[in-house]
Amino acid sequence: MTDKIAAFTALHVKGDPLVLYNIWDAGSARAVAAAGAKAIATGSYGVAEANGFSDGETLPIEIVLENLKRILSVTDLPVTIDMEAGYGDTPEEVAASVRQAFELGAAGINMEDRMPDKVALLSVAEAADRIAAAAGTGIHVNARTDVYRGVDPADYSGAMIDEVTERAQAYADAGAKSLFVPFLGDHAIIRAICDSSPLPVNVLWAPGRGTTAELAALGVARISHGHGPWAAAMEQLTEAARAAMAI
Repeated sequence: MTDKIAAFTALHVKGDPLVLYNIWDAGSARAVAAAGAKAIATGSYGVAEANGFSDGETLPIEIVLENLKRILSVTDLPVTIDMEAGYGDTPEEVAASVRQAFELGAAGINMEDRMPDKVALLSVAEAADRIAAAAGTGIHVNARTDVYRGVDPADYSGAMIDEVTERAQAYADAGAKSLFVPFLGDHAIIRAICDSSPLPVNVLWAPGRGTTAELAALGVARISHGHGPWAAAMEQLTEAARAAMAI
């Protein structure tokens, strides 16, 4: 298992990004693997919604882990799962939850620096303690920082880049292997973060945020598609059903 984690970590190369087209169950994992994916990644939103829950750790950890088992049963690719804030109120509880994913065979997890029911970010020290607890299991932790979440681009500042850099250093020191900075499309800022971060940088793709080649040129090491694939699949399903019922 450690070999698969190391192989997954090695896919994070600045300027040659790993593209993760996020899935939500074993069937979607099989489809994305068949398309030539180098790794498989879940998105918490799609997984929750596919099981009748809302995003934000309302999906019980037992279902998260059962879904992981099913995904692992259909692919030999490295699998990373979105564990939101780590499924634990304390670092010890986070470690216990993440250890279960590690023991089942996950190569990585996403972990946020904001609790599911909160708008404010955790302090750097508190977030780092939780990341250290997760990383201590041996799994690849993709530490997500929500510095840009909900911020109007008109309000972006150099201080925000400094905050991301500070958090990146603290999370790297805690054992994280990559840094996820979602909700950001400004190429100059992405480049600045990639240049200053001690960790390979993961961005969230959305229409208008650039091609893989353009993001690679900025220094990005990982590109995620988040809940986009799930939303597109559900939209197509709805439209097909509507057409079928109109025949």
